[in-house]
Formats: sequence, structure tokens, C-alpha cells
Amino acid sequence: MYDARVLRVVFAEDNYLVREGTVALLQELGDIEVVATAESLDGLLGAVASHAPDAVLTDIRMPPTGTDEGIRAAKTIRHDHPAIGVVVLSQYADEDYAYELLKDGAEGLGYLLKERVANVEEVVRALEEVSRGGSVLDPKVVEALVAAKDRMAHSPLGLLTDREREVLSLMAQGMNNAAIAKALFLTDRAVEKHINSMFHKLGLTEEHDVHRRVMAVLAFLRETDQG
Repeated sequence: MYDARVLRVVFAEDNYLVREGTVALLQELGDIEVVATAESLDGLLGAVASHAPDAVLTDIRMPPTGTDEGIRAAKTIRHDHPAIGVVVLSQYADEDYAYELLKDGAEGLGYLLKERVANVEEVVRALEEVSRGGSVLDPKVVEALVAAKDRMAHSPLGLLTDREREVLSLMAQGMNNAAIAKALFLTDRAVEKHINSMFHKLGLTEEHDVHRRVMAVLAFLRETDQG
């Protein structure tokens, strides 16, 4: 049975009203003590170093850049203080952010949508879970990840072999066949074979060679942007 100790938490959020409101909600429950708050990446890392909390709750976007500070903070905290769990809050079910957060291991990490804060018990459960080394992923983010995988499965690019995708990736970097062969330690003939197979799978067999290369690269870049 889980020890009903008070969970010591550092909370990072740059919006004053959201920060104060969330702190009030968390502390109403009695089993959470917010030992410090922060408004920026540096402030969060400093608070963690000073207070050694059980868990961190952080917005994904904070100063200085307002992009992915929460994810960078989570990775730094898990590296420097592996016993501290981190839950990242995001406005959107962004599968790219979730992947970036969890790709090196999900232990002690959580990714929740900000709308969950209204159900403070759910946030507390997530904080307790990551503080024990578990992981939490918002159901809506799971749906987004499944949808992304489904898009990939139904894309012609999903028919490509791993080697063909490597060839296409290098093609997207502007490499010609000889450069691709050198990069992948293949013969020119082998690269040509992979490219012809790739064009066939992408339905580009009737196009002029230069146009086929452009169309294939566009398909690759479009998938990369969406994924």
C-alpha cells in the first residue's frame, strides 16, 4: 500500500494567475506541499536543486524561449536527480513533444494536458506515480500517437523498407546516388536498385527521374512535418 506521506512538489508556470490558482488547488488536498514555484527554466532547475522535491509539475512552455523548456527541464532533472519524478503539462495533445520527452525512457516521467488541472486529484495521482518511478501519459496524447502511427501505416512511405527510407532521407538532404552509396557503404548499383523500388512503391514510375526525386523528397518532408 502506498505511504500516504505528504508529497513535496515544485511547480513551474510563467502565468501568475494559473500558477497561483493551481497551487491553491493542489494544497487544498492536504497531501501535497508545494515547496517552491518557478516562472522559467533556470528558476525551475534552481528550485529543484535547492528543495530536492519528490516530484515536479511543469508547464511545457516557459521563458526564455516559450517552446519546450518543460521537456528540457524534465530531461535535465531526470539526469541530475533520478529520484525526482516530473510531470509535464501541455496545452495540446502533441505527439512530437510526448515522443521527445519519453524517447530515452519513460521512468519517472509524465505528460498531461493542462485541462487535467481542473481535476486536481488526477494531477496528484500522476505526481505520486512519477515520484515512485512510474510513468503517466494522457489518454488524448495516446490517441494522437495512435493516429500518427495509423497515418504512417496508410501512407505509401509505410511500404518502404528501412534501407529505402535511409536512401530517401539522404536524398532529401540533396545527395546524389554516388554520395548516398558512400554514406551507406553500398554500391552505386545497389543504391539505384533501392531508388527504383522506392519510386515504384510511391507510384512515381512514369515520371522523369529528376521529377521523381523531387516528388519522393516532398512526400518524405511532408510526413516528417506531420509526424
